[in-house]
Amino acid sequence: MKNIIFYIIAFFSTSGYAQESLSEVLAKYNNESIPYIHSKELSKETDITILDAREKHEYDVSHLKDAIYVGYKKFDLENVANQLQNKNKKIVVYCSLGVRSEDIAEKLKKAGYTNVYNLYGGIFEWKNNNFSVFDYNNSKTEKVHAYSKAWSKWLTKGIKIYD
Repeated sequence: MKNIIFYIIAFFSTSGYAQESLSEVLAKYNNESIPYIHSKELSKETDITILDAREKHEYDVSHLKDAIYVGYKKFDLENVANQLQNKNKKIVVYCSLGVRSEDIAEKLKKAGYTNVYNLYGGIFEWKNNNFSVFDYNNSKTEKVHAYSKAWSKWLTKGIKIYD
């Protein structure tokens, strides 16, 4: 009987039925070396630089207003440094949920940027909080690149787009 209960518990915990909260997911993948900023706080900021740490096709589907595409796989610190010469200006980096953006933010911090934040929950939480996103023409859109079927469960508003 113990073996049957063990297998049932093991099955449900590994088959997607175990529900993790967003904070648990971020704690699992991030080391929280970069402070988070939440969507509502970011929406009130005026003098800030926003960097999108997703891939170009994700950015083209949807991004935050005035976000600068910097990518993840082909992130070029030298190129970013040429664009962002003030190392004390407030910078917020985001991706889908906040995992890739922490990696990019860490690189910026290591390069001497002093005021770098990671958007908690990324563009998914931004959209979930009813803030606007923009497409490649900088027109408002309801579409949000959902990254993958597994990660898309964290996007509860908007139209999910996959490759």
